[in-house]
Amino acid sequence: MTYFDAAAAAPLHPVARQALLAALDDGWADPGKLYSQARRARQLLDAARATTAEILRVRPDELTFTSGGTEAAQSAVRGGLSGRRRAGDRLVHSAIEHSAVLYAAGSAGVEVPVDRQGRLDLDAWREAVKSPGVALAALISASHEVGTVQPVAEAAQACAAAGVPLYVDAAQSVGRVPVPDGWSLLTASARKWGGPAGVGLLVVRKGVRWPPGHEDTGRDLPAIVAAAAALRAVSGEQAAEAARLAPLVDRIRRVVAATVPDVEVVGDPDDRLPHLVTFSCLYVDGEALLHALDRRGFAVSSGSSCTSSTLRPSHVLEAMGVLSHGNVRVSLHRETTEADVDRFLSELPDVVATLRAEAGVTDL
Repeated sequence: MTYFDAAAAAPLHPVARQALLAALDDGWADPGKLYSQARRARQLLDAARATTAEILRVRPDELTFTSGGTEAAQSAVRGGLSGRRRAGDRLVHSAIEHSAVLYAAGSAGVEVPVDRQGRLDLDAWREAVKSPGVALAALISASHEVGTVQPVAEAAQACAAAGVPLYVDAAQSVGRVPVPDGWSLLTASARKWGGPAGVGLLVVRKGVRWPPGHEDTGRDLPAIVAAAAALRAVSGEQAAEAARLAPLVDRIRRVVAATVPDVEVVGDPDDRLPHLVTFSCLYVDGEALLHALDRRGFAVSSGSSCTSSTLRPSHVLEAMGVLSHGNVRVSLHRETTEADVDRFLSELPDVVATLRAEAGVTDL
């Protein structure tokens, strides 16, 4: 099986595996206690926090570990809104935020559109954040579905001018591309960069109004230690991996467009994540396409990362105004080879043609 779903969860980094096994021996005790094993566990937790904070260029006491990226995202929205009750109760967000953010926002959300490439409408954003009653703004750093990098720096400037804190969901960016400064809150997920599942990050900058009781909710200390070790490793590999993977993604974009009739390759071809590409095939059922590729030995996503198991239409693709059915998201990782990509590109046209023929669609 060739794994092409790193945007959902990257394979565990070898460094993370080593750190996890070591921490299982030394980090099993409760770090809040006073006996020697607990003090050792506390040292491991503090070291993991210091390492992660250094890489993110934040203070250790601004960083907390959560039980995952979803909890971190929902905590950022709810905590950010709660801390700013006096300013209002509205959350300005892009139309392509992760479902966890949209769920946490609920009826308080004010949606800002994106263009056909998935890029934020900055003029609409500037108008929205300076509206009365806005307590918080939320912007994903890069689309988790199509890879388009968002104008975080410009959005942050607009928020600063309006006196509105900016929350950035950096799940797809941390460990892969730099995240611009200017934000007040940031979240990430360890499994996206090759750490274990069950570890999320929440950063709340000093000076941000926040409700009391802000503390770590992540309880799996060995996983936290492994996540920090993996983040340090991938941060050191970041530039080289981006340089290696970006040409492979460019090739997928180019060859798919040239060899598969009636296909739309979506997302910004230039300002995008180096590891991710999404395309939509007309006249193809998304579920059938997913299963057909799986039978050929390719693990890919269809639809959004959070709803692909139900194959509901993607709110991100719908917001972009592109085809939201028959879509495939291919996301590469440190173990992906050129041969993996070659085999995928050689088999994809036949898979799509076969499915179309079975559906009675021919002569495209």
